[in-house]
Amino acid sequence: MATLLGLDIGTTAVKAGLFADDGRLLAAAGEEYRLRTPALDRAELDPERYWEATRIAVRRAVATAGVDRASVAAIAVSSQGETVIPVAADGRPIGPALVWLDNRATAEARQLEERFGLDRIYDVTGVPSVVPTWTACKLLWWRAHDPDLFARAARFLLVEDLLLHRLTGRFVTDGGVQCTSLLFDIVGRRWWDEMLDVVGVDARRLAEPVEPGDVVGTLGPIAAEALGLAPGAIIVAGGMDQGAGAVGVGNTGPGIVSESTGGALTLQASVDRHGRDPSRQTPVYIHSAPGRYLYCPVCPTGGMALTWLRDTFGHEEIERAARDGRVAYDLLTELAATVPAGSDGLLMLPHLAGAFSPEYDRNARGVFYGFGLGHRKGHFVRATLEAVAFMLRRNVELLADAGAPTSEIHAHGGGARSPLWNQIKADVCGLPVITLRGEDAAIRGDAMLAGVAAGAFQDLDEGGRAMVAVDRRYEPDPATGPTYALSYGIYRNLFEALRPVFAESAGTQGAPRYARNEPDR
Repeated sequence: MATLLGLDIGTTAVKAGLFADDGRLLAAAGEEYRLRTPALDRAELDPERYWEATRIAVRRAVATAGVDRASVAAIAVSSQGETVIPVAADGRPIGPALVWLDNRATAEARQLEERFGLDRIYDVTGVPSVVPTWTACKLLWWRAHDPDLFARAARFLLVEDLLLHRLTGRFVTDGGVQCTSLLFDIVGRRWWDEMLDVVGVDARRLAEPVEPGDVVGTLGPIAAEALGLAPGAIIVAGGMDQGAGAVGVGNTGPGIVSESTGGALTLQASVDRHGRDPSRQTPVYIHSAPGRYLYCPVCPTGGMALTWLRDTFGHEEIERAARDGRVAYDLLTELAATVPAGSDGLLMLPHLAGAFSPEYDRNARGVFYGFGLGHRKGHFVRATLEAVAFMLRRNVELLADAGAPTSEIHAHGGGARSPLWNQIKADVCGLPVITLRGEDAAIRGDAMLAGVAAGAFQDLDEGGRAMVAVDRRYEPDPATGPTYALSYGIYRNLFEALRPVFAESAGTQGAPRYARNEPDR
């Protein structure tokens, strides 16, 4: 029996999943890491943590599955996008990973927007805004603020690129993970030379682009020893985690919207080409499914808003969970379940790292609004869950306007573990929310891509029939409809009312916004 390994390198954890070649999950394991935030606008990580966490997660999964180390026939790797790492000629990091959440490159983002214009940028890259998240902005920041490091770096790699090099010895990337770098032409499937010239990076200082799903090499002996595997397994480029996750929930064709509540909230809808959205507000990625594109609205602090609440105000739940062998998130959502829909008037804006789709306001920040003496911790937890559901609804509406409507939502990511959160999303959106067996969609999608590359599946459709199965369906509760309609309207109005306050607080009143068009009111 051949074994397929899916690896997803996320914002706060590596996940590894071992699957039989008939699609059965044999074992899954993860290893977390904590970002460094030396300032409010900064998010960094020691790049070696990505490899160390990968080593731990793979060894743990192999031990749990009890498989022969030589049975692993193919490994596919997906990762977060935008995070950039400077490396020496041998691929060893020479500086920190600037994580995609890092917002230091605000001035550089504005510079690139003014240089190219939003229309041109959207046509070439599929991104509707220029924000400090994008890799090009971070590179320009390094060039201006740390010219020595910028000059010493032999290459600048994304996280997937770093892992593919460790596994194969090749400097390889793919369009699926590069599509939000602002360096890549998603129609021509090549580096955008004009942007490279402005940033000051020659293509030879990046990795060689291939297509998602391509075989990029075989597992080398040093990496094999580190992972506890036999050398020679096929290594596959899996694309961005959003594309791999869409594959993993069967979202490879039109008619499905999937959502992932991990650190970020993201949505995915498969489309056949770039340029279908007349509003030019919907982000367009290169899909991990061959020949397709992916609408992919992103909100940077989805599940991370709940993580922040847990870490800041959930010390009692963290201690009790450790003592009782439970999960602190579950204890917090149990508190939220005692609170009625609408959180008794308490609302949250969950923009702890700026607002992305569809508002695109880098100055936005988190807000709790409407609390009084009667509100307790459970209200704040539920308001956080509802805030993410409101962001989800905003973007479901955006996708429908862009020509990708849906009658149901496929949920994956860590947030899909919570029955309460799934039900809140169904109630807020007025649509059924469907969860799937095996909650880690990205590693399942990676395993499907690995299976196609290894010949276990003829194509992703066959892989989906073997590996994608419905777990539970959450129908919207009509009794909550009026409450959530009111709360959602206030949520939208509150954000718009606070836009000038956000700008004033940032000292940028009157600065141009990153969005081309205002969202409909």
